[in-house]
Amino acid sequence: MIRELGIELLACLDTHAHADHVTGSWLMHAATGSAIGLAASVGAEHVSLLLQHGDRVAFGQRALEVRATPGHTNGCLSFVLDDHSLAFCGDALLVRGCGRCDFQQGNAHTLYRSITEQLLSLPESCLLYPGHDYTGRGVTSVAEEKAFNARLGGEANERDFVVYMETMKLPHPHRIAIALPGNLRSGKPREGSAPGGASWAPIQRSYAGLPELPPAWLASHRGEAVVVDVRSAEEFGGPDGRIPGSLLIPLPELEARAAEIPTDQPVVVLCHSGSRSALGTQLLLKAGRPQVANLRGGLRAWQANGYPLNFAGASSPLP
Repeated sequence: MIRELGIELLACLDTHAHADHVTGSWLMHAATGSAIGLAASVGAEHVSLLLQHGDRVAFGQRALEVRATPGHTNGCLSFVLDDHSLAFCGDALLVRGCGRCDFQQGNAHTLYRSITEQLLSLPESCLLYPGHDYTGRGVTSVAEEKAFNARLGGEANERDFVVYMETMKLPHPHRIAIALPGNLRSGKPREGSAPGGASWAPIQRSYAGLPELPPAWLASHRGEAVVVDVRSAEEFGGPDGRIPGSLLIPLPELEARAAEIPTDQPVVVLCHSGSRSALGTQLLLKAGRPQVANLRGGLRAWQANGYPLNFAGASSPLP
């Protein structure tokens, strides 16, 4: 999505070192060069923004205020937009709940003060985005949590909250032995355990999840993949030309003729713009061909970059 929208990812900000999920910050850094932000008190590796209470993280004309909200863990941070219209509260305050306080230097008294002084002190209209919610709720507000939070809303005071939290008997996080060490590396995979990608090419996925390759890769790796052109026969032989060596199988015939595509090489699918070939790529993946990618931008992008084309009646590629 970052690539499609043409935006720059400045930083990934972690609210804390989570015990059940491994952050994607290092992978995003590796892919985009983005900074990694985390509380300095966590002591994690690969962090380029060592954050403390009172810091500001600027982006464009705006900024996020960094607020320390410990209690769930000692290194919990919340990020508040400069106009106080929204805040990202991590696991300190959840929708109708809050983070547990029984490990990672958690403390119920500390968490109560963090929530009431740093989050519920924001304007009642302020939207609160928790780190996660296991029932799919994505946002709440200061007014809602003041009124309805089962642990500290309504007339509940600090004594009520502390007794509630200290009485809870929760199982240990299932993935803590994997997640905590991983988060202390900012999500960098251990040696030899990097997430698997396509080994045959630098596949990039569209926001819709489609595996794609840029024309530049295909131009420099001619002969390493079967190029399947799913345009019509008229287009294939028409004035737009065709990529040398490409195999013509019009999209309406692709499913029935998939067996004609050689199986000893990966497949790059193309059309005029990359639209029809997107469906062709999906059809081949569904048919069990694992090494398939759409040519991003199709023949139009190939032409725009000046890569070679064949034309009907031509005996050799034309630049």
